[in-house]
Amino acid sequence: MILSDVIGFTAKSIFSHRLRSVLTSLGIGIGVTAVVLLTSIGEGLHEYMLGQFTQFGTNIIGINPGRSTTFGASVGMFGTVRPLTIEDAEALKRIPFVKSTLAVMQGNASVEGGGRERRVTVSGVGPEFPVVFTFGLSMGEFLPPDDPRAPRAFAVLGSKLRTELFGTRSPLGERIRVGGDRYRVIGVMESKGTLLGFDLDDAVYIPVARSLEMFNRESLFEIDVLYDEAASVEEVIAGIKRMMIARHGGEDITITTQEQMLDVLGSVLGVITFAVAALGGISLVVGGVGIFTIMTIAVRERTAEIGLLCAVGAVRQQVRMLFLGESMLLAALGGAGGLLLGLAIIELIKLMAPGLPVTFSASYAIAAEVVAILIGLAAGVFPAHRAASLDPVVALRTE
Repeated sequence: MILSDVIGFTAKSIFSHRLRSVLTSLGIGIGVTAVVLLTSIGEGLHEYMLGQFTQFGTNIIGINPGRSTTFGASVGMFGTVRPLTIEDAEALKRIPFVKSTLAVMQGNASVEGGGRERRVTVSGVGPEFPVVFTFGLSMGEFLPPDDPRAPRAFAVLGSKLRTELFGTRSPLGERIRVGGDRYRVIGVMESKGTLLGFDLDDAVYIPVARSLEMFNRESLFEIDVLYDEAASVEEVIAGIKRMMIARHGGEDITITTQEQMLDVLGSVLGVITFAVAALGGISLVVGGVGIFTIMTIAVRERTAEIGLLCAVGAVRQQVRMLFLGESMLLAALGGAGGLLLGLAIIELIKLMAPGLPVTFSASYAIAAEVVAILIGLAAGVFPAHRAASLDPVVALRTE
């Protein structure tokens, strides 16, 4: 029996029992569909999160007060002897390859304007904010380069806050109260959406020195350093450490690069995607049990057929290959159907919910199909061995 005969015999056996074959393959198909959908959501979330971080650029270094011995957020301003100051941010501008620095202080406060009141995030920043975070304005101007320690009472509104307080009319020149203090609105930021649940548009931006007074803090929340993309990040970090040790008398800060954050985030999201793929893979195992059951029953039903094959010259190895090929083909067809169904559902999701981050992962889809075929192979081993072990004479006498 040549290979073409084996393939033809296997295909005819499957298509002669269409309903049984479809139902047998259905379990594998559902499993592959589950893997495709879950991994697509995982990959979509991965790309969405990376996109959220990289929209601000990848050549930014964050400096937080307090030294952390492990990667992550530092213990904050409450665990450091020397607070981060505006003067520290100004001094860091003198480091080679540093293009700009930004002193940051954040908190929540009530904002009153246009006869309305709203509690929002108050971001105390410097005039370099739009440059460091590539954040444009929709109208007006950003905070001017005043004396860092004695800035004028100017405020810039996020796009959502502008709408909530003033509707469609221009807020430029209007007076508002932030935390009880009076400010004059000089600009409105472009819409940026949300980042990790933080609405960048529902915020007000004021000079960092005034935010320190408002929240009664001595230390900045963070200093962000924008450096030349062509520069070595290790060299810039070394310069930051030298400067801060000279000013603070020791290395009492935590330095985090965008690359570190993206690497850790990518690793975490990769593990999550793999985990959900493994959950979907459980359905493949269930489908494999279905193939095992049907193939075992098929051996009993086709005993006479097996005897006839042996009578016309088929050896045990060929009989074994016929049944293994049939189980593998059932799994492959079910997997292919599952892939097509998964792709169709993904496209439907994109049409119905375009805001949901869903990205088809070809690597996981191919892996799911390969695993499906391997499960089909494993499920067919025992039935194939049983079929090959039948006595030809006894098999021919079976009704």
